[in-house]
Amino acid sequence: MADSPKISLKNVCKSFGSNHVLKDLSLDIEDGESLVVIGGSGTGKSVMLKCILGLLEPEQGEIFIDGQQVVGLPKSEREKSLRKTGMLFQYAALFDSLPVWENVAFGLIQAHGMNRKDAKDIAIEKLSLVGLGSDMASKSPASLSMGMQKRVGLARAIATNPEIIFFDEPTTGLDPIMGDVIDNLIRDCTRELGASTLTISHDMESAQKIADRIALLYKGSVVWIGPASEIETSGNAYVEQFVKGDVNGPIELDILKP
Repeated sequence: MADSPKISLKNVCKSFGSNHVLKDLSLDIEDGESLVVIGGSGTGKSVMLKCILGLLEPEQGEIFIDGQQVVGLPKSEREKSLRKTGMLFQYAALFDSLPVWENVAFGLIQAHGMNRKDAKDIAIEKLSLVGLGSDMASKSPASLSMGMQKRVGLARAIATNPEIIFFDEPTTGLDPIMGDVIDNLIRDCTRELGASTLTISHDMESAQKIADRIALLYKGSVVWIGPASEIETSGNAYVEQFVKGDVNGPIELDILKP
């Protein structure tokens, strides 16, 4: 592993009015590591990801990518930093107006200025890595199942051979079999690239399959982090409650009481 983490968050705070979503959040993702951040809805997972991507600006704290502080960077510098990243969105977020191959090649053409012929060749190559044939290239995303859309989204995420890949709830909306397929593809594709990956998820089975380490986020802070192999025997009350899906425990549920 590198001397410094690939991504590092130090005491990051983000609020929306009186709602303090991230509270002194500190987290490192090492070079080549797969880190999965788990937690219930409203615990700050998506806000954390948006802060890393520059879609939101934290009030306090620092975020480093390859040792470079990215909070407060000018837009052009931030975009330059993000060129080394790829992302699979929760619902794939494909452009319905573009055929499959152009969706996959979007970053190659728009961010990297590649000519369309070479970009299409790479798109077809990446589609094959996620189990989709060249016959899929000209299809409309709207004609694909959710499972196929996720595969196309994964092909787009790896199209530029990124150093860092973000996965936002990658198995949401999928049946257990297709979820397992996507987990295996994520694990295999990212290992082949040697990419560092940050996944946010509430799916414990998925997290254990793709993670080297797992971090549990609760009320905007990390309450446990450790190897994926130790999640079942962590001895941490927060983890035990989350894994078991138990109502009783230190994790307070926002349920309206009669």
